[in-house]
Amino acid sequence: MRYWLSTLLLTFALTEIGLAQKMPPDSSVVSPDHIIVYSFANDAFFRTDYYFTQGMSLNVVLPVLAKSPINKILLGGKMAAVHYHGVKLLYDGFTPLRIQDAFIRLGDRPYASYIYASPYRIANQPQYRQRLTASLDLGFIGPAAGAKGFQTKVHELLDAPTPRGWDYQVRNDLVLGYQVAAEKQIAAGDKFAELIGTARASVGTLHTLAATGVLMRAGKMNPYFSNLGITSAGNRAGGQKFQLYAQGRLEGRVVGYNATMQGGILNRQSPYTLRASELKRGVVQGSGGVVLAYGGLRFEPSATWVSPEFRGGRTHRWVQFELWGAF
Repeated sequence: MRYWLSTLLLTFALTEIGLAQKMPPDSSVVSPDHIIVYSFANDAFFRTDYYFTQGMSLNVVLPVLAKSPINKILLGGKMAAVHYHGVKLLYDGFTPLRIQDAFIRLGDRPYASYIYASPYRIANQPQYRQRLTASLDLGFIGPAAGAKGFQTKVHELLDAPTPRGWDYQVRNDLVLGYQVAAEKQIAAGDKFAELIGTARASVGTLHTLAATGVLMRAGKMNPYFSNLGITSAGNRAGGQKFQLYAQGRLEGRVVGYNATMQGGILNRQSPYTLRASELKRGVVQGSGGVVLAYGGLRFEPSATWVSPEFRGGRTHRWVQFELWGAF
């Protein structure tokens, strides 16, 4: 499985090199956009408190990050494109079905949390309506992520049941991974609708997977590949200042490894994890929401549904809010 996914990443690399050869080398530029994005996700909006139960991310795009030495190992550098350089910090927490139980729930999802940074490069080609994204993940999974204290405090403030099983969570281990994603427009209806094909692959200690899907957008909006969603003030000429549209994603993925359920690769001392045979190798995930943007601000609420990720598991839903700012 890992060999197959590595081959897929190589295929992406060869595609990227081929695209670069079709375009003049002097057409590459670094976007001047300065963007910051914060997201918060939680399943409490659906009156549940299990599986993926909480998550946050902070994402910044800055031209100065083009000077990072990490870019030397990120795909897309040879592509004649508009290049965006950023770094994303992610935190997610996972629990079993009942957090009130002070014992290991055999056959259920383990407690797990991680926090990691993901420097990335986006090579965007508006003229071909396609985009390549590559990132390197570096951080840790386990108690050091602080999920026990965070969830306990939040539940105390909300007068909710105290989670009692975090002492059995997946133990501390390294998060190290490489991700590649490609997006390509499939169809468009005038300026008011778009259908975009997506594909991604990840190889690492946290997730090893391959996925493909579609993104659908409809409403008053700028073309998807014209920028990353919003732009800095000096880069908005010709675009719509006000945007309001709906969008939905549907993705199917093949799972090779998931450390939040199987434990870390280097540290095998976790008190409880699921066996490889207990994982669902095929997972479907869908999301839908609306986007409201004006100038350099964007607000995006959405809901996500995912099929069972392990044998005996349930489908799950959660809500996410994203706030974007460009300066």
